[in-house]
Amino acid sequence: MLISVAAFGQSPLSVDEAVAIAVKDHPLLQTSQDRIAVTEGYRRQAELRLNPRLILQSENTTPRSGFSYSQDTDNFAYLQQTIETAHKRDLRIAAAGANVERARLEKELLQRQIAARVRQAYWFAVGAKRAEDLLRDNLSTFQRIIEYHVIRVKEGAMAEADLIRVRLEGERLSASLNTSILDSERARIHLQREMGRVEFPPVQLTGTLDASATPREPFDLAAAVERRLEMKIARHAVQQAVANRNVQEAAAKPNFDLVFGYKRASGYNAAYNTMLGGIQMDLPFANKNQGNIAATTAEVRFAESTAAATAALIRAEAEAANREYEMRRRQLGGSLLTMQQQAEETARIAEAAYREGGADLLRLLDAQRLRIDTQLFYSRALAEYRQSIVALETAMGVAP
Repeated sequence: MLISVAAFGQSPLSVDEAVAIAVKDHPLLQTSQDRIAVTEGYRRQAELRLNPRLILQSENTTPRSGFSYSQDTDNFAYLQQTIETAHKRDLRIAAAGANVERARLEKELLQRQIAARVRQAYWFAVGAKRAEDLLRDNLSTFQRIIEYHVIRVKEGAMAEADLIRVRLEGERLSASLNTSILDSERARIHLQREMGRVEFPPVQLTGTLDASATPREPFDLAAAVERRLEMKIARHAVQQAVANRNVQEAAAKPNFDLVFGYKRASGYNAAYNTMLGGIQMDLPFANKNQGNIAATTAEVRFAESTAAATAALIRAEAEAANREYEMRRRQLGGSLLTMQQQAEETARIAEAAYREGGADLLRLLDAQRLRIDTQLFYSRALAEYRQSIVALETAMGVAP
């Protein structure tokens, strides 16, 4: 028995529409946006200036006979302001800004990765649906052969064993169609999952498997390295590491605190109102922030090595994707197309010969199987060709 899926009420969906839905509503992108908000908060904090400190202090409070708080104590009220040296605030702002830009680049990279996965899943689903349609058409065509044998058996012109064999072949084809329908449904659900949907309604995929499709940009290895967001992130990671090292190097320079305020000092039978001022600073003898400077310097070297490795990986990915695309393009335009045409002609000749009594049943069934298998193989090759274009454009860094 055939499994059927109702086509009524299915909304049409093109590959561009699928990508647009994914980059607009995918839940993973919200996490990236939240990450950007976190880094924006840290940057705002880095932009804030240091506040002055208010200090209220009282000394010489000694309760005794004849003690007068206003006459016998020393009281202080002063402000203390830290003055940062070596442009520490500017360097912190630069480092925080680098973190924000890194988060933005990573979100854009995630968008492109999601778009690439959606496009791959879309063409896989289109290929699965085409295979289902081919098997459905072939089963309908094969039904004519079954009806022909039924008539011939009724007329007594053919053995019933041949009819049983043909019907078994029809059942095998029906089972293959059921499997193909399930594969098509799984591919459709996988596509919508890649789109970030939580519900999976039936959709009508409007994309067509066309052997004349080509990448949107010509192959250029140098351009691929420059366009790929992974390369931009790797280079930005170097800048980020340098900014962090600059912060740590500046931290080795001591700050100083300015103190200015009021003092009421006790004296012999009197109190004196005076002003006070001063300066405080750290003495970096043992601790010159050596450990943090060494760590961030190593991070710079690590980021530079990672950038070089990323460039090599991008070149390898782009070269491999281009070779796959070229191979599949030549295959579709050459042997596969010829093979499909020959299989169609063989099946037509075998059926005509069989009806005229010039071929046996086994040759007819073999020809039909070969035609169906060739059609499915060619359809799968078309889907893989479109997927190879997606892989090449992704490797080239072409925006979706």
